[in-house]
Amino acid sequence: MIARTPSPTKLFFRIGEVASIVGVEPHVLRYWETEFRSIRPRKSDKGQRVYTRAHVETLLKVKELLHGHRFTSEGARRKLRQGGVEPLEPAEAHEVTSADAERLREALVDLRAEILAAMADLSD
Repeated sequence: MIARTPSPTKLFFRIGEVASIVGVEPHVLRYWETEFRSIRPRKSDKGQRVYTRAHVETLLKVKELLHGHRFTSEGARRKLRQGGVEPLEPAEAHEVTSADAERLREALVDLRAEILAAMADLSD
């Protein structure tokens, strides 16, 4: 399939249209949905995938990274994360460093002191 540019006025696209725009088969788009968290089209009432312009732009970037630059899926995810397109993986989003833990402990100690002081004021 040959990629083509999306219609400038259209906001939503079906999978066949997106496949034509991106230049891949629909099954490739469905696979990429499993690999890239930023590509999660909504489903219509009839269960059809409905892609936004942002999805189409992301898919064009994915194709460029995978096919044009020969990235692996993991490499493409990493590159998209660096560009702010792909969200962090859940494990990465919740990683806490020892410095983060120490700052949190200090904040909790301060908060506890404030609560105890407020309680003392209330009992006076």
